[in-house]
Amino acid sequence: MNAVKPVLLAFFFLCAGSAFAQSADKEPVAVVELGGAANWNFKGGGSSFGPSVAVEVTPIENWLELEAGVTALFARHSREWDTDLLFKKPWTLSKKAEFMLGVGPEWVHTTKYGVTTNSVSGEAVLDFMFWPSAKHRFGWYLEPGYEYNFGPGHEQSLGISGGLLIAIP
Repeated sequence: MNAVKPVLLAFFFLCAGSAFAQSADKEPVAVVELGGAANWNFKGGGSSFGPSVAVEVTPIENWLELEAGVTALFARHSREWDTDLLFKKPWTLSKKAEFMLGVGPEWVHTTKYGVTTNSVSGEAVLDFMFWPSAKHRFGWYLEPGYEYNFGPGHEQSLGISGGLLIAIP
């Protein structure tokens, strides 16, 4: 029985070491995007600016990433709240750079000159993510995009957002 104790003790240390080694290389549970956004409308030529926040998760490694986000855009006599869900295909360019192509639906809540409207849009984006270290704890992103609104007026716009990436372990 005394010989079993050292073997069990060694086994527990080896298992614990393997578990700790795996968690160091593990992908984050989610990535939070905090930043700003700018938007330019084709029809009216007007531009708007505001804050943006999103959370991104990876349900299928190297194949699918989901991003849910909210952007508040402000312009003269109007404000707009965009809530989107993007389905993205990721490509790893290097240990410190990623690229994603994404599409998805967007709900748009607009107040212009006191009149409030709600509509559905389609959105397509290019997402560039840059990580200063290979550990992917903090980084920054740049996300240009195109939006087509299916609501009244069928507005089309180009936008760009960018900011800080924070990995949630």
